[in-house]
Amino acid sequence: MMSAGEADEAGATTPATSPDATSATTPATTPARDAADPAIPAVPAVPVVAEIAAGYAFAGQALELGALLWDGRCRPDAPVRIPLPMLNRHGLVAGATGTGKTKTLQLIAEQLSAQGVPVFLADVKGDLSGIARPGQPDDRVRGRAGEVGQEWTATGFPAEFLALGGLGHGIPVRATITSFGPVLLSKVLQLNQTQEQSLGLIFHYADTKGLELIDLKDLRAVVAFLTSDEGRPELKDIGGLSTATAGVILRSLTAFEAQGMADFFGEPEFGTADLLRTAPDGRGVVSVLELPAVQDRPLLFSTFLMWLLADLFHDLPEIGDADRPRLVFFFDEAHLLFDDASKAFLDSITQTVRLIRSKGVGVFFVTQTPKDVPSDVLGQLGNRVQHALRAFTPEDQKALRATVQTFPKSSYDLEELLTGLGTGEAVVTVLSEKGAPTPVAATRLRAPESLMGPMDAAELDAAVRGSALHGRYAQAVDRESAYEKLQRTPAEPTTPKTPKAARAPKAAREEPSLVEQVVGSGMFKSLARSVGTQLGREITRSLFGTARRRR
Repeated sequence: MMSAGEADEAGATTPATSPDATSATTPATTPARDAADPAIPAVPAVPVVAEIAAGYAFAGQALELGALLWDGRCRPDAPVRIPLPMLNRHGLVAGATGTGKTKTLQLIAEQLSAQGVPVFLADVKGDLSGIARPGQPDDRVRGRAGEVGQEWTATGFPAEFLALGGLGHGIPVRATITSFGPVLLSKVLQLNQTQEQSLGLIFHYADTKGLELIDLKDLRAVVAFLTSDEGRPELKDIGGLSTATAGVILRSLTAFEAQGMADFFGEPEFGTADLLRTAPDGRGVVSVLELPAVQDRPLLFSTFLMWLLADLFHDLPEIGDADRPRLVFFFDEAHLLFDDASKAFLDSITQTVRLIRSKGVGVFFVTQTPKDVPSDVLGQLGNRVQHALRAFTPEDQKALRATVQTFPKSSYDLEELLTGLGTGEAVVTVLSEKGAPTPVAATRLRAPESLMGPMDAAELDAAVRGSALHGRYAQAVDRESAYEKLQRTPAEPTTPKTPKAARAPKAAREEPSLVEQVVGSGMFKSLARSVGTQLGREITRSLFGTARRRR
């Protein structure tokens, strides 16, 4: 990805900066000249420019994105901004690979942190760890800062580094199977609708029996019992569990574990309240989920991101409209979440995005084109930063036209503009302080003030070991849960019974299989007979089937 100043070369022929490209949309008026520099038109010289500039002149706190581009000029006296209270109205950062999306995330995250707002970033490529270190000034950075009227100062921001299951550089992020729930787990395992419904029955049964599903072996043990002769009647009244479906689920779990993914499930489970912290100096902590070690498992990490968001949703209280968000959550590679998703899954995403706003959480989806996001979700994303798009194929052309249609009416030729933007330039429209869309503005974006690149690996590891969260989450624990409960055999009865047949000595018996252990478990038989006494332990579930009762 290019640094800030490289946009000059990449964007030298963009519609926003080329007189030929903009002549069709620029009003035929003679601009007034700035008295200080007659060569530079003042902002009010072009009525359209003045109108756009007025649309971003907010009275309250706002994030500075950059400066307006119009008729071949960058206009530092026409800043493009986002009102801070509108950051919980969600947003979209889109654009083709290499157009500057990651640096846009970094720019927005820095300013949110400076305003005391915690941020969550998914760092898929490993480019964002540098946010914790001051940037490196050079001619290109200084040039970009001068163009957009930015007072650039090298600054590092308070950051926490996380890693799924501890794979990679970061504090381990784990979830229990019970908390993760059947809907999200079904997506990770790529189950069909029937199999997902069956998995839901299995979770329901474990919930009502007080069987905690901490890791994969717990879930396998319960599935094995419910397909045995003794366990099969347990689900008979609510549809049952076919042997074929159970076999698919068990094989999927085995394959999942064989790929080295078992570490993502277990304890201690990550508490999403740790994403809401501020540093001692009042700045918001930027939680960076480092994903390079699992970037070849996109389905897994995208679903884990949804678990984090769902967990926040059902744990946070309502606060209504506040003067600043409680957290802004950037959902990178968002298209992975929606690919091959069931209708129920999409409905849950839509509802989560719609309702989590009132809990003070803003969600930004990051992807290549708006068409990657379902229309019901896209309609809720009031803040838009659209980087350049490619138009090399008929499919690209179709995506370009669809993107243009998602913007408000504009004075720009957006089809031409979007294919010519340089790196570090974008088309922006956000929600004003009154909640109305601002005018579409071609924007040259500011340069991030932190390091535009990854931290050194040794330095990153040192930051992780020095974290206050390290002692809480670093070491995995394996407490008693469903698997152990199902293996536990009660003591032999004290009253002797006449055996029906001679039994082989225990020493001569073969080691029982998992299914035999489950079926023969007196503990589980006892649990199966006590449905009525276990209702107080039943776990209620929220959107996506995630557990509401914290353990």
